[in-house]
Amino acid sequence: MTEHPHDDKPRPYVCTVCDKRFTMKKRLNCHKLTHSEGKLYICSQCEKRFSTQQKLRKHMNVHSSNYKCTECGKCFSSNQALTMHRRIHAGEKPFECSVCNKRFRQAGNLHEHSRVHSGEKPYKCHVCDTAFKHRQSLNTHMRLHTGEKPYKCNICDEAFRHCAGLTRHMSVHVANKPYKCHMCDKAFSHSFTLNRHMIVHMREKPYKCELCNKSFRRPGDLQSHKRCLHSNRRPYHCPYCGVLFKTNGNLQCHIRIHTGAKPYSCKHCSERFATIRRLTTHLLKSHNEGTWLSCNICHKKFSDSSILKTHSYRHEDVKPYVCSECPYRCYTVGELKKHLPVHSDEKQFCCSLCDKTFKRKRYVKRHFKQCLDILGYNIAL
Repeated sequence: MTEHPHDDKPRPYVCTVCDKRFTMKKRLNCHKLTHSEGKLYICSQCEKRFSTQQKLRKHMNVHSSNYKCTECGKCFSSNQALTMHRRIHAGEKPFECSVCNKRFRQAGNLHEHSRVHSGEKPYKCHVCDTAFKHRQSLNTHMRLHTGEKPYKCNICDEAFRHCAGLTRHMSVHVANKPYKCHMCDKAFSHSFTLNRHMIVHMREKPYKCELCNKSFRRPGDLQSHKRCLHSNRRPYHCPYCGVLFKTNGNLQCHIRIHTGAKPYSCKHCSERFATIRRLTTHLLKSHNEGTWLSCNICHKKFSDSSILKTHSYRHEDVKPYVCSECPYRCYTVGELKKHLPVHSDEKQFCCSLCDKTFKRKRYVKRHFKQCLDILGYNIAL
């Protein structure tokens, strides 16, 4: 059951959908409406919908200017919300972490931050047992299991699980890129994308993998590295062919092979592409949009900085990818992935004609041709 984070009051009333607990039955009944699709109460000003009349009345304060900030003119639904907002202008952060002295505007934000130090993860997924520090993180995670993608692009109909994914995607359709890196002249549509890019130019890489000694600038990059290279866990399976993947991103790209989906469209012509990388290459080759990246040793051109970086390893004889089971080293992630089945009995590739399984993709391809001949099929591959 989910524990309430703020006090120890008894909460005997439990939501059967999300396990959230309440002190009173009427609050539970009000909460249950959030799980139903029926939001019957509609704001006459902005057409926003609400599950209860009380929430609608509170929202109407935004339009009546009852709680208006004198600094910026923004309106709020309650005096409490306005008071918290005013702290932004005043720079007031009255709540201080006793461990690291970081300060916050709201007590709830401090409470959530405290889990960074305690390691507490009270919100647990009932499907895969993954635990989270924040309820919103759990809600977003649940969309992996439900397939829900509520954020939809109004240009190409590509859908996303969270708002940040849609925001990043919209830069594909935006020609204007006003945010320019002063170190490499690369341009971006959004300031936060530029800020994220600037980490590339940082020399310091404080996050080190204890298995292969590879270092990273961000903790998230280290976690992704461990999951993709040093873990054999493949929790994401294709509903069409059953192939297993380590990350949901790889699964979604693979699914497009079955569905034929090409969500990335060229703004100059009718061409569409399954991946952003293929769109970028098309823009460079067909419309001369963007910048080619050249190897300073052999002058070979690339459309993607990561491919150029991998290419440069061969000139420098740098092999950054190390097998965690043996001394084998290699230039690319792909080479390491091809090597890893040597240490595993897992056979993830299956012949669709006879159900025989194989460790490597090239083995099942070769076998499949033999199977066709044996069964008498005359199919051109």
